[in-house]
Amino acid sequence: MSVTKLKSVDVVVVGSGVVGSIMSMELASAGMSVVCLERGKQFDINTDFQKPNVYDELKFDRHSDIFQNLARDTITFRNNDSQTALPMREMGAFKPGEMVGGTAAHWGGNARRFLPHDFEMRSRIAERYGQSFIPGDCNLQDWGVTWDEIEPYYDQFEEIFGVGGKAGNLDGEIQAGGNPHEGPRSREYPNPPTRRTHEGALFAEAVSSLGYVPFQGPTAAMTQDYRNLYRVQMLECARGGFCSSHVCAQGAKANPLTSVLPALTRLPNFELRPLCNVLRVNTDSTGMKATGVTYIDARGNEVEQPADIVILGAYCFSNTRLLLLSGIGTPYDPLTGKGVVGRNYSYQQGGSVHVFFDDREFNPFIGGGQVNTSIDEFNGDLIDRGPLGFIGGAYVNTSTSGATPIKGKRVPPGTPRWGGEWKKAVAQYYRRNMTISIHASCLSYQHNYLDLDPTYKDAYGLPLLRMTFDWNDNELRMMKYLNERCIEIGRALNGSRLGGTNKGTHFGITGYQSTHNVGGAVMGTDPSTSAVNKYLQSWDVSNLFVVGGSAFPQNPANGPTETIGMLACWAADAIKDYVRNPVSLV
Repeated sequence: MSVTKLKSVDVVVVGSGVVGSIMSMELASAGMSVVCLERGKQFDINTDFQKPNVYDELKFDRHSDIFQNLARDTITFRNNDSQTALPMREMGAFKPGEMVGGTAAHWGGNARRFLPHDFEMRSRIAERYGQSFIPGDCNLQDWGVTWDEIEPYYDQFEEIFGVGGKAGNLDGEIQAGGNPHEGPRSREYPNPPTRRTHEGALFAEAVSSLGYVPFQGPTAAMTQDYRNLYRVQMLECARGGFCSSHVCAQGAKANPLTSVLPALTRLPNFELRPLCNVLRVNTDSTGMKATGVTYIDARGNEVEQPADIVILGAYCFSNTRLLLLSGIGTPYDPLTGKGVVGRNYSYQQGGSVHVFFDDREFNPFIGGGQVNTSIDEFNGDLIDRGPLGFIGGAYVNTSTSGATPIKGKRVPPGTPRWGGEWKKAVAQYYRRNMTISIHASCLSYQHNYLDLDPTYKDAYGLPLLRMTFDWNDNELRMMKYLNERCIEIGRALNGSRLGGTNKGTHFGITGYQSTHNVGGAVMGTDPSTSAVNKYLQSWDVSNLFVVGGSAFPQNPANGPTETIGMLACWAADAIKDYVRNPVSLV
């Protein structure tokens, strides 16, 4: 097949999600010529996701073409090296996106910052408990950045995505109504918090009786009409449900489609190319300078796009796989612990306790947009982990997610899984239950990693990415403790019965859990344990930046999207410095 070589541009960006859209906007606004390549389709938000068709749970939550096309490209999975990895053939534990706007087009709007502790986790754990407290096979490591460095970029992202909430810590001063355990903020959220629901009020009363401090969790679904940093107007969320796994019909949920692309596509020095599947990053004869990328376009043609700067801003799996396919960086070897590409893959722990009532009813038909009431007393390192024997934590909340009548049918334990008694229980408890959710951290380990599968290939004949991952004793001990605390909260709610779901002792990829896959091309200060430096610049190829969840050395409890957006803002500023002096930034 002949290759068409195009005119060179200043920057080529792979992926049009949170990272790709923000970095394209920042760099194009600085005067650079930018081409953004997206493997998925370009939808029209006004016609493809119109009401009431967008409220089709079966279509969008289970069978949607806004998710990755697994017939063309998927991953293979196994728990450990003794098993044979097999391809993931249908969406299960996670749902990577495949459309202009990326995975964030269908996220739930959970817009939490990480804690200062999370960025210096190894140093802080070692200082408080000693090095021996860290499990011997754990790849726990610091990020290479401090809170004071990155806090302004959290603020910038929140101004772009219109995050709503109440500050709990303004420049070190604790504020009533907010999260008293958050890192110091330089200013208030750009939008007010969500209004507390009936479930939230009951939860707040119960946790307060146990000595915890409830607050409204931050959301990226607009709590009022809002014009963002890029002068894009977004409307207040109607709380109509069908939020996570769906594209917002009202444009009230912040994502690249609603917050960035309306301004970005007006810039004359920016070009968006959908249906372009990038195969590799090209380098010169030294292997130390990227010359652009090669991709397959919508007609099946192989195209080379030269560029002075290459940015991989795709999903965690795609960023890692492109580095491996391009031969950039040393592939990770789990037997020796050497190598960096594929290292420190991690997922997200979690569970829930369901409280069933005979004398109270709720309205499950409204919600969404992260309407939730939370506590943070179990997050970060706020309590003494020494006697408990685990590292990590969780935030705990109850959320009103809105009607999901297919997957949202919770029934008390002991109910048959089908038949007349099951139907009666669904009818009885559909409006008479609330959920206490555990959103927990997950560390990285030597035996959990990503590499190229030796057997299975994608539609273009390239090796699939292989995931080797399982839960570890540290996380299982943590979840046992957290589940016990949530049962205490459930009892304080005075329901008639308690139930719950947890992930079990072994990880599996069936049944949705979260789309919070991280690691594989992590950031840090040591080239022997990180693929990119603190500015997300490749240690090996100075004009290549790899930005996204792939940079996380481990997974803290809070959702990753806000931090991914922060890193995009942080890296964009670093690239502006790099353009003025194109050398390694550290």
